[in-house]
Amino acid sequence: MLDYEKILNWQFAPVIQSYTKKDCILYALALGFGNNPTDSNELQYVYERNLLTFPTMAVALGHPGAWLSSPESGIDMTKVLHGAQSLEVFNPLPVEATIIAHTKVLDVIDKGVEKGAVLVTERKLYDQASNEHYCTQQAIIMARGNGGFGGSAAKVPAPHVLPERKPDTVIEIETSPQAALLYRLSGDYNPLHVDLELAEKLGFTAPILHGLASYGVAARAVLLACEINGADRLKSFELRFTSPVYPGETICTEIWKDNDVVSFRSKVKERDVVVLNNGEAVLKV
Repeated sequence: MLDYEKILNWQFAPVIQSYTKKDCILYALALGFGNNPTDSNELQYVYERNLLTFPTMAVALGHPGAWLSSPESGIDMTKVLHGAQSLEVFNPLPVEATIIAHTKVLDVIDKGVEKGAVLVTERKLYDQASNEHYCTQQAIIMARGNGGFGGSAAKVPAPHVLPERKPDTVIEIETSPQAALLYRLSGDYNPLHVDLELAEKLGFTAPILHGLASYGVAARAVLLACEINGADRLKSFELRFTSPVYPGETICTEIWKDNDVVSFRSKVKERDVVVLNNGEAVLKV
């Protein structure tokens, strides 16, 4: 059974991680940048001359490791899902840096025996040398097999409500069949994204794309829709994960623009399934 006090007070060692231009390029390639190699907007993320770091790369940095799978946590990893992800950007990531990441658990919510538990975690990234604060991230983790432990019954943070009108625009981005193989080089080596036998055992027809890769593709779509040609205008970006994407599928992102706030959701074109929902991006004016 989940140990409420132990999870809430879990001690994370600071994570120090260095990355280079090569890492920035690999991350961008996994999101599909460079599929059109003559597009200057795409090349700025995959060509070392005047290279930019795509802002959502921050969610791939400073991960504390597979702490949830520790026997001490009491969490049933076969029923764990990444429910939501947010990113608040304070300073753009340089193309090369050594960062230090601090992670903590903000809340452990008991939804009941039938619905499971919800963990809310926070990760802050700083420059190791200057202590410049790059970003703050929050993740909502659904531990569906761990409800009824008698912990906090607080409400899960409410999702962003999408406008009721028709979307202002739809951006289609095709993922490559190799997208998961590329994205795992950014640090998430979960075999679910590469091992066919394991994927089928867990009920999928093939290895699935990392949720945070789809997250980055949606950010691409938002910036494209807003005709933002650069990496420094994204102030915050959050969404809910609702269904997996298979590498090679086309992610269609429906977008609503309201000044500096952009609402969005993403569907897979081939299956007409909503894969990302309740999205909200805030842009720097």
